Amino acid sequence: MIGKAFRVSIFGESHGKCVGAVIEGCPPGIEVNPDDIRRDLERRRPGKDEFSSPRDEEDDFTILSGVFNGRTTGAPITIVVWNRDVDSAPYEKIKDIPRPGHADYVARIKYFGFNDYRGGGIFSGRITAALVAAGSIAKKVLEKFGIEVLAYVFQIGNVRMREDMTLEEIRENLPKSPVACPDLEASRGIVDLLRDIKNEGDSIGGIIEAVALNVPVGLGEPPIDTLDGDLAKAMFVIPAVKGIEFGAGFRLAQMRGSEANDQLTVRDGRVEFRTNNAGGILGGMSNGAPIRFRVVIKPTPSILKPQRSVNLREMREVDLKLRGRFDTCIAIRAVPVVEAVFAIVLTDHLLRWLSWRGYWSSGGRSTG
Repeated sequence: MIGKAFRVSIFGESHGKCVGAVIEGCPPGIEVNPDDIRRDLERRRPGKDEFSSPRDEEDDFTILSGVFNGRTTGAPITIVVWNRDVDSAPYEKIKDIPRPGHADYVARIKYFGFNDYRGGGIFSGRITAALVAAGSIAKKVLEKFGIEVLAYVFQIGNVRMREDMTLEEIRENLPKSPVACPDLEASRGIVDLLRDIKNEGDSIGGIIEAVALNVPVGLGEPPIDTLDGDLAKAMFVIPAVKGIEFGAGFRLAQMRGSEANDQLTVRDGRVEFRTNNAGGILGGMSNGAPIRFRVVIKPTPSILKPQRSVNLREMREVDLKLRGRFDTCIAIRAVPVVEAVFAIVLTDHLLRWLSWRGYWSSGGRSTG
């Protein structure tokens, strides 16, 4: 489960009847427009471009509970996203041969062979549809407080966007890119790269950058439930995430304190930071600057090139050549997922922050 005040759990398997999310702790009265959820799911949906899996899911969803007359009721919200275009035949043929880069072998051992191996089961990227649906609700809560969350492709292979792009440029260009990269020159380079990789029957990884604006100072519950710690843990719920860095990240190893420290200033009567090497988080709490981090997404492990594996029933090495529907670069479809999980964690900490402030503003009396 993600969160303590705003709690999200997910269920379902890749080739089961559905995947879904249960959201607890959502305040009542939040407007829920199914079109908003549909738009977010469309960004993640397979089969919509030449580089994604041709699995043709419409991502039909049903809100089973927690929403009445277009607004949240305060009760748990349950959303299911139906699995329609399922073809399990290729997985039946290789059920005893773990696919390199997947969790097949580990899952078989952990669950004594009772795991649903079709399409990866609970380890499939299909479960991220549930996260996107839940994140759409979370973003509605954040909107009431003027908080904006945005994610986009920063790098695919060795092609990366300009680091000096303004948020205005990013917002304007993002809808124009077929690969979710707001630098349109880099976007064209990524398309060319992906076509070459697809023709080779291979895949490639990428980096997603995410930004949150207008986050108040003090979100985060140190020393354990730090904001960056909770964000990092939640990001690893997303299959294929293998690393995260905040602000300057690993470049801090090459910097001196005089370079790395974000010095303070006053602008228009407000305290601000001259730089944002900390990524908007200090001491595990938001500092008022934009929260910025990057996650690295590994290459799609399912590829058309032959690979070596083991037949677990016969305990011998074998050549494995997969046949199926694969993404050339899963990072592109992971962009709305990162955005959604970011929104879920921020909403959780925002509600905890509001409760804490409400207690003290009432003179230490319970606010009910």
